[in-house]
This record gives sequence, C-alpha cells and structure tokens, in this order.
Amino acid sequence: MSDMTFNYEGRKYEVDSQGFLLDFDCWDENFAKGMASQVKILRGLTKEHWDVIHSIRNAFKKMGRCPLIYETCGRNVLRLKDLERLFPAGYLRGACKLAGISSRVGHLGLDFHPAGLPGAISFMESYNKTYEVDVRGFLVNPDQWDEYYAAHRAYEMKLGKLTDAHWKIIRFLRNSCEKSGKIPSVYDTCKENQIDINQLERLFPDGYHRGAIKISGLRLS
Repeated sequence: MSDMTFNYEGRKYEVDSQGFLLDFDCWDENFAKGMASQVKILRGLTKEHWDVIHSIRNAFKKMGRCPLIYETCGRNVLRLKDLERLFPAGYLRGACKLAGISSRVGHLGLDFHPAGLPGAISFMESYNKTYEVDVRGFLVNPDQWDEYYAAHRAYEMKLGKLTDAHWKIIRFLRNSCEKSGKIPSVYDTCKENQIDINQLERLFPDGYHRGAIKISGLRLS
C-alpha cells in the first residue's frame, strides 16, 4: 500500500497516507476485504463485520455524516466490547475505514475543504489548532475564528455538513459585526437574509445565540 493507492484483487483504490478511501462512492466490498488485514482482522470478515460496515455506510447516506460510535452500537445491538472484538484497530481506524469513510469525514462528519482558505492549512492540521473559548464554549477572540472552527463547532452540535444556507448566515453575522461592531439582532438577521424564524430554527436548532452566533465565533457580552 502506497500513500496514494491501495491495490487488491486487480482493483486500485485512491487512499490517503493512512489508508482511508478518498472517495466514499468508490467503495466496494472488495476494498473492505483487502483492507481487513491492515486493520488487524486476520481471519476474514464475518457477517457481524459486514452488518456493521453496511450499517455505517447506510447511516452516512441518510444523515450526511459519519454515525457516532454509540449510534452504530445501538443500531447493531452491540456493546462496546463487542465492537472492540470485531474491530480491534478501533471504530474510526477499523470499522469506518473498512466502510469507506475518509479520515476527514470520520473525524468531522463531513468532507470539508473551506473554499475561503486556499493554501492556509490542511484539514488534518486543523486538529492541532487551539482556540480560546469561555466556559460556555464561545470564542473569546473573534479574530481567531476560521471556517475550520465553524465546521468543528457545527459537528459538536450534530448539525452535520454546513450548507450554503448556513454559511450565508454565518458570513452575514461576521461581516455585520465587523462593520458595525455589534451583533445583529435575530430580527435583522432574518430580515436581511429573507428567511423566517422557522427557517432559522431548522438551520440552527440550538438557537440563534447558542447556535448561529457561537458557530460564527461571536458572543454577546
């Protein structure tokens, strides 16, 4: 296995340096069979393995994010020690890898390449970044904000992938605050973005303050 390709039974797969499949849609069972020995499964994949692998893939297709470990255990009626027995390399490095989930998706729940940061930092390097937050999880210095922060915070809130509609609100809030020095009211935000309160709630179910403003790296004093 090289840093860029993984070959098995005449098939070639594009992978990252850790062996994660780069394209979810290029997965097939042949990939999982070939990669099994790389994740400490030496006696082949059993029905139990396949049930978990297909469960992860089906959940990703439905939710647009990698299922959390307890979600996968619940769907397959497994205890944590059962999952460990099946995938000794771990949930992300074992089960999710065999299911064709990339390392980016596995960690964050989405394949995130912020268009606004060309050449700045790689995705995986963003995990080594630190942000100063207060006891409520709000960013203390709004100048520390970047799109990686927003994506990580959204994942913690179980929003999944931030859509164009999310980014429109986030950028509106940051641009307005930069120009006026004040955070727009929820009324102004809805009015300027031509959405009603129900639409805003669907985008940020944790609320305007604890959702939209927090993800935007702002906080009310």
